[in-house]
Amino acid sequence: MHLKTAVILAAFASTYALLVFVASEWWQVVPLAFAFALTIVAIGFNIMHDANHEAYSDRRWINRLMGLTLDMVGGSSYFWRFKHNVFHHLYANVAGYDTDVDLAGLGRLTPHHRRLWIHRWQHWYAWLLYGLMVVKWQLYDDFRLVLTRRLGKRHYCPRPRGSQLAAFVAGKLVFFGFAFAIPLSAHALPVVAAVYALTAVVTGIVLGVVFQLAHCVEEADFPLEIEPGRISAPWAVHQVESTVDFARGNRAASWLLGGLNFQIEHHLFARICHVNYPAIAPVVEETCREFGVRYRYNPTVLSALGSHYRWLRALGRPQAPRGAEPVPVV
Repeated sequence: MHLKTAVILAAFASTYALLVFVASEWWQVVPLAFAFALTIVAIGFNIMHDANHEAYSDRRWINRLMGLTLDMVGGSSYFWRFKHNVFHHLYANVAGYDTDVDLAGLGRLTPHHRRLWIHRWQHWYAWLLYGLMVVKWQLYDDFRLVLTRRLGKRHYCPRPRGSQLAAFVAGKLVFFGFAFAIPLSAHALPVVAAVYALTAVVTGIVLGVVFQLAHCVEEADFPLEIEPGRISAPWAVHQVESTVDFARGNRAASWLLGGLNFQIEHHLFARICHVNYPAIAPVVEETCREFGVRYRYNPTVLSALGSHYRWLRALGRPQAPRGAEPVPVV
C-alpha cells in the first residue's frame, strides 16, 4: 500500500508539472488532462478512501494525514466522512438516507424516488451528470455545507471547528492554488478554465460511474425503511444484498479502483485495507452461500456498465422495475 501511494502521488505531481509548465499545444494538453484526472481518481479511490475509513494505517494520525489528500484535490475529508461513512455505509441504497442515490431530481437511481418526465432519457444524459459532480463538489457543495450543515432532506452534520475548520480552509486554499492560481501565472484564463473543466468532468465521470456500478444496478436491492431509521434486514445482510461486486478478476481495475470493485467486502469490512479484498472475497462469498444470503457480482466492467445502463433505462420508464410500487409521473 505504501509503494502504491508513492506511485500515485508521484504520477499526480509529475503529470501536473507537465500539464502546467511543459504542454503548449492542445494535442499535448488533452491527453495530459485525461491522465491527470486519472491520478486524482487514483488518489480518491486508493489513498483517501482507505485513510478516511481508518484502513490505511493502525495509527490514527497517519490516517488523518492521508485522508487530507481529498482536501488537496478539492473535496472535504471532514464532510465526506459524514456523507460516506455514516449515511452511505449505514443506509446503502435506502432512499432518504443514502445521499449517493440522490441526484436532486435530475436523475432517478432508486425506484422509491418520484419519476419525472425527463427521466425517460436519463440513460443517455446521466453520464454527463456524473461528470458535473466533481465541479459541484469543488465549487459549491462543501461551502454550502459549512453554511447550512444540511445533508439531504432530513439530516444535518456539525460544522467543522478548531483544527477541523483549519484543515478545511487550508485544503481549499491548496486546491484553488494549484487548480487556478499557479496555472494562471503561466496561461490565459480561458485556457485554465477549459483545462479545469475537462479534468473535472473526466474525474467526475469515472468517480460517478464506479460508484454506481456497485449499487445502482439490476442486481442490487433498494429497501424501504419500515420505521424511522430502521429497515427489515439485519445490517450485514443489508450490506451484501444492496451491493454488487464487479470485475473481481481484473487486476488493473482492482489496482486503479482501490478495490472498490469488491464493494461487498468493503461494506462488510471497511476498516480493512483494500489490498486484502481479493483474498477475502471467496471466503465472504462462501459464507453468504452457506447462510442463504444473496451474493451477486458482475464478471466484467462491461457487464456492470450494461447493468447500470439498463437500470437507468428501466427507472426512466413509467412502470417500476422488479415489482416495486409504482410512483406518479409529474
